Amino acid sequence: MALSPEPTSSTAPESPGAPNASLNSSWASPTESSSLEDLVATGTLGVLLSAMGVVGVAGNAYTLAVTCRFLRASAPLYVYVVNLALADLLYLLSVPFIVATYVTREWHFGDVGCRLLFSLDFLTMHASIFTLTLMSSERYAAVARPLDTVRRSKRYRKLLALGTWLLALLLALPMMLAIRLVRSGRKSLCLPAWGPRAHRAYLTLLFGTSIVGPGVVIALLYVRLARAYWLAQRASFPQTRRLPNPRVLCLILGIVLLFWACFLPFWLWQLLAQYRGAQPLPPRPARIVNYLTTCLTYGNSCVNPFLYTLLT
Repeated sequence: MALSPEPTSSTAPESPGAPNASLNSSWASPTESSSLEDLVATGTLGVLLSAMGVVGVAGNAYTLAVTCRFLRASAPLYVYVVNLALADLLYLLSVPFIVATYVTREWHFGDVGCRLLFSLDFLTMHASIFTLTLMSSERYAAVARPLDTVRRSKRYRKLLALGTWLLALLLALPMMLAIRLVRSGRKSLCLPAWGPRAHRAYLTLLFGTSIVGPGVVIALLYVRLARAYWLAQRASFPQTRRLPNPRVLCLILGIVLLFWACFLPFWLWQLLAQYRGAQPLPPRPARIVNYLTTCLTYGNSCVNPFLYTLLT
């Protein structure tokens, strides 16, 4: 998720509770003095995000190349792995824009940049979690109804993958249409056209569609999978002395848990500010929290290729 810095000047044109997700808050004025601590924090953030971007782009590009080249014909999950790697790759491509904006404290990419980068955040986030939900349901079907799973064609899986992107695009579309570039003095801000209440409702909806809803579905699937494995163990172990291999299930669950661990702090921080009507911390600690939550979201896309390699 893109950064959401806090106002650092009393002239910032925002009321308490104004939109503040994904770079929606005002930037410090270019003429505003910065303390050494701020400069160190910004420089550290820039270096860290740049390193994550390089490692993550290389890892996800490698995953895409290997999966499409060597696993297309044999791995039933290759369509979903391609989906995940593509979503991570697209998300990481926004790193240079985020770093440039934070280092210069100014938005340089125009109205089109606002619309593309802000909606890209929500698009890739939903595409990832929807794909993980599909993978979890596929693994459940492989255990509960293995013959039905074998009959599923790659065309069927591709249509499901396409459906995840279309649904993700539908959820990101309101931000793409509402966001606009606003000039305030010498500063350029990306702000949605709707008011604070509508923005809060929109963020709450996205929290439900990216965290709560998929979380409930995946949790139910894994509870039923655990029961199925337990029953299989009781039935087969006395004869075969072997347990069912849950390796793929554990890897998928690991990717899901990593997603939640990296994105949940960001969402909680954003919603806390929305429902409190003001930031819960002073500006400087709030910026540090923004830095940390942002690094977590990009860290997810950086670490994922290693898990995808194990999965394939």
